[in-house]
Amino acid sequence: MSDPHAPKDLKPIGLTVYDLPTETSSSLSESTRTRGGRLYMLLVLLACAAPVILSYLTYYVIRPEGRVHHGELIDPQRAIPSWAGKDLQGKDMPLPNLKGQWLLVSIGKGECDEKCERLLFVQRQLHKLLNKESDRLDRVWLLTDQSAPKPELLNSIEGATILRVPADQLSQWLAPANGRLLEEHLYLVDPMGNWMMRFNYPDDAQTVVNMKRDLERLLRASSSWDKPGR
Repeated sequence: MSDPHAPKDLKPIGLTVYDLPTETSSSLSESTRTRGGRLYMLLVLLACAAPVILSYLTYYVIRPEGRVHHGELIDPQRAIPSWAGKDLQGKDMPLPNLKGQWLLVSIGKGECDEKCERLLFVQRQLHKLLNKESDRLDRVWLLTDQSAPKPELLNSIEGATILRVPADQLSQWLAPANGRLLEEHLYLVDPMGNWMMRFNYPDDAQTVVNMKRDLERLLRASSSWDKPGR
């Protein structure tokens, strides 16, 4: 029996049931794009690094039969130390600041004997003989005493980086061949700061030519490593 007092226009209430939010195709697509972007960046980085990796493998790992090194390859290589030398004005210069270019290093004392003069002359000539590639190689003269370079050397050392370094610390980085003195070599350091080759004292013109060939090979194999001009 119906209630006579109930409103005549009362209707049943309708309810709509909604599902809880789920991972939609748009959010899945965004996640996929994020992963794809990361992969793309990784591929770009690998592409940029590929020339360096390839040149490194070419020179240090893949050594074709018949290739002749006139200099002695250093294995394992020795990283440039973190300590500082002092320039001729007494200002500190951390050795790692020299990284970024190839370094051709000679060692001596300010008074510089005949052999020392010969090494400085050859160091300068090798730099010149590289012609347009010469700005990829820095000449470095490390002095192991406090005496001033004699005036006769000014021509040979023009444009070179000259630093005074402690002899005992230097010997922990660079080393001579058996039976030789530290001052009887030229040392080659790559742009990453690794001592990687040692040249014996250049007794004759042919030795200098052979040293130049080694330098040219290295510069060709490492065109993407360094920054021309310091």
